Amino acid sequence: MLQVGDKMPSFAAPDETGKMVTDKDLIGKKTVIYFYPKDSTPGCTAEACNIRDNYHAFLAQGYLVYGVSKDSQASHIKFKEKYALPFPLLSDPTTEMLQAFGAWGEKKNYGKVSMGTLRKTFVFDSNGILERIIEKVDTKNHAAQIL
Repeated sequence: MLQVGDKMPSFAAPDETGKMVTDKDLIGKKTVIYFYPKDSTPGCTAEACNIRDNYHAFLAQGYLVYGVSKDSQASHIKFKEKYALPFPLLSDPTTEMLQAFGAWGEKKNYGKVSMGTLRKTFVFDSNGILERIIEKVDTKNHAAQIL
């Protein structure tokens, strides 16, 4: 389980354009990585749009922002275009990255238990050291929670 003070887990995942992004690419940059269940669902859309609407504040503080779900690159392209999202969305259909970050696990929905993406956000310093984990995400005010 990833904890504050830990180094960013190693990963390689394609963004919506197919460009591979790895943990090594992010060293030297402050980074926010947020995991969300599914493109174009109400909560995930609210969260992405709230980050979009406050994106200038992330840039002003020197942060890169990445959204991650197990959706396909094609799904990410549609989601980004429909909501004019200015940050990359990484595709993790194998859940390898989700598992490395501890964002994959048991979820309960209407009494039914299944495995799925846990909505979590990780804030890393420029050395790739975890500064904060947000596990109780307020999708409508997530940027304020992070910043």
